[in-house]
Amino acid sequence: MPGDSTAVPTPALKKAIGPRLLLFFIIGDILGTTIYALTGEVAGKVGGALWVPFLVAFVVAVLTACSYLELVGKYPKAGGAPLYVHKAFGVHILTFLIAFAVMSSGITSASSAAQAFSGDYLEEIVGENVAGWSWLVAIGFLVLLSLVNFRGVSESVRANVVLTCVELSGLAIVILFGGYALLTGTHSAEVDPDPGRLVQFDPDTTPLLAVTSATALAFFAMVGFEDSVNMAEETKNPTKSFPKALLLGMGITVTIYLLVALITSTLVPTDTLAESDGPLLLVVQAAAPWFPPVVFSLVALFAVTNTALINMMMASRLVYGMAQEHVIPSPLGVIHPARRTPWVAILFTSLIAVILVSSLDIGDLGSTTSLLLLAVFTVVNVAVLVLRRDTVPHDHFRAPTWVPVLGALSCAFFASPLSGRPSTEYVVAGILLGIGLLFWLLNAVIERRRSSDPSKLGK
Repeated sequence: MPGDSTAVPTPALKKAIGPRLLLFFIIGDILGTTIYALTGEVAGKVGGALWVPFLVAFVVAVLTACSYLELVGKYPKAGGAPLYVHKAFGVHILTFLIAFAVMSSGITSASSAAQAFSGDYLEEIVGENVAGWSWLVAIGFLVLLSLVNFRGVSESVRANVVLTCVELSGLAIVILFGGYALLTGTHSAEVDPDPGRLVQFDPDTTPLLAVTSATALAFFAMVGFEDSVNMAEETKNPTKSFPKALLLGMGITVTIYLLVALITSTLVPTDTLAESDGPLLLVVQAAAPWFPPVVFSLVALFAVTNTALINMMMASRLVYGMAQEHVIPSPLGVIHPARRTPWVAILFTSLIAVILVSSLDIGDLGSTTSLLLLAVFTVVNVAVLVLRRDTVPHDHFRAPTWVPVLGALSCAFFASPLSGRPSTEYVVAGILLGIGLLFWLLNAVIERRRSSDPSKLGK
């Protein structure tokens, strides 16, 4: 009641994340499936010049990251892209499509991780017999993730530090052992290192198309930074903490990616890389044949598992949130009374992931993820320019105008067929967004009937 001094104030989120924890969160969120599982797919598109698409993807990502920094500085709240787009345009259907696209990207990302889990890394641990059952392993992996998600996973940014260190340890093995082998010549006798591959492009296409098509997939490696803006309300002094942490985190990860790409392409022939969904295991075996491959495979499986679980949790919570806001049917927002988790949303997102992993390969799943997010980033970059008219009383990071302009143009280009994307990616993305639109229209009909029936009002 107005003026009631006994009213209980609404609790706010605890600001527990300092600059260091935020940095680890960003690094841990960016590292994951792509570098461990999709490096071979990228090599198959570009050729031996594996480092080029990762560098281009980084430049495109930094442009968009600067737009996110301006927006999170102006509006230090959880919500991310849907929040910014709604503030800029106020069009509910556009806000919904952005939210559903982000949700769909989480599902496709988790599906690609499921296929990576059932591939060469697992085969190294349990034997070659698993190859014929890889599709069943991938589905079982997703079912297990859904059960963990249903049970409830209590994670903190401090635990993320441990998870990030495990992922980093695997990449450190590749960089240190690979670099030492190249410098000293102590690599496997079967390996013939060739630095000349670093400037070789796919001979079946032009260098420009090879780079653009590979970058469209490699961009998957740099996504994840956008998730950090959802931690804004729990970050101490986010206006000052985010610019340094985000840019430093992206700088660290791209340095790791470039070192891994240079070592990988020099040690392992491009054709061999392109055929493997466990490319970094090939690098370790070439650089340090004495190192137990099972150990590295376990680290790699841990990395892709962590990526998949985080993405499935994000996707199910987005569906739950949209149901709670009455933009999709409310049953999708039902919470299990005992586990206190959104079990219908978990079932819904897991079912889509199972369908995707049963019908697409890991490269298509990774490319579809980057396609969805590039479309989202295009709109976010435009939103920055629109929101320049909305001033706030506090100081915040402001990107030069050319940054969001170039960010929007570059993201739109790499999301377009001009970048060499196959039509299947647009079909998959269209089907996913079509499912979302179907739910949105169904809910609109239900809400309209509900509002026209006086007996159902308030129920």
